[in-house]
Amino acid sequence: MELTIITGMSGAGKSKAMGTFEDAGWFCVDNLPPGLLPALADLVLLEGSSVDRAAVVCDVRGGVWFKELEPVLGRVEGATGVRPRVVFLEASDDALLNRFRETRRPHPLGGSVAEGIARERSELGDVRERADVVIDTTGLSIWDLRRRVTEALMAPEGRRRMHVQFASFGYKHGVPRDADLLFDVRFLQNPHYVPALKPLTGLDAPVAQFVAAAPGMDDFRERLESLLDFLLPAYAQEGKASVVIGIGCTGGRHRSVAISEMLARRYARDHEVSTSHRHIERPSADPTT
Repeated sequence: MELTIITGMSGAGKSKAMGTFEDAGWFCVDNLPPGLLPALADLVLLEGSSVDRAAVVCDVRGGVWFKELEPVLGRVEGATGVRPRVVFLEASDDALLNRFRETRRPHPLGGSVAEGIARERSELGDVRERADVVIDTTGLSIWDLRRRVTEALMAPEGRRRMHVQFASFGYKHGVPRDADLLFDVRFLQNPHYVPALKPLTGLDAPVAQFVAAAPGMDDFRERLESLLDFLLPAYAQEGKASVVIGIGCTGGRHRSVAISEMLARRYARDHEVSTSHRHIERPSADPTT
């Protein structure tokens, strides 16, 4: 198994770094006293355990127990054969001071924030020297930090693919609030006006074939896929874990459903893909559906 210990200066972004591991499917624990690391390693190494990658935040919030980190790391490796990898996050004093001012939280070591930073930096000197990876988060945005953690600490085969959901909906029922991108396909011919297709949905082959053959569909599909071919890798590179793409027609039963399914098949090769047909069960008695 892989065991990564995230530590470092308070305010340097340890929780954000742990979130990157969590989004990638790692088992994560925040603020674990170092003395419990051997028990955690034993637990995940039990026969039948599905955990093979774990990330743990250990820092000065653990108080007197944090001082056990160095000897405990050696005990974990000796007892389990697993060498914990230590990641140390730091930032400049000015950057840390600004972050504490923004959050208005006290320093975990007490006293003024400036005094706490100075004391913590002194106490963590040996841990920093022991670290396998040191990341300076000064000037990094949340997304820069996620990207740095991913590139430095996760092998390509261990990175979770971005999840892309294609969500069909009907404009007359309301636009999905969680959509990152919205595309309106009401310009295409409506299967509702074909008596044999009206009671069906975009999940049925006759409707899907009708939509695929509609005038303008080929041009629309070419342009839409070209845009998504550019955007989705860019989102993944930025560290985005999931994207919701809304495809809307009038009632959400025919055109939007068929196109969502078409796009899902197209992008399942490179991403974790799902579909959600939010209004497919709504009645289509309204002639504008």
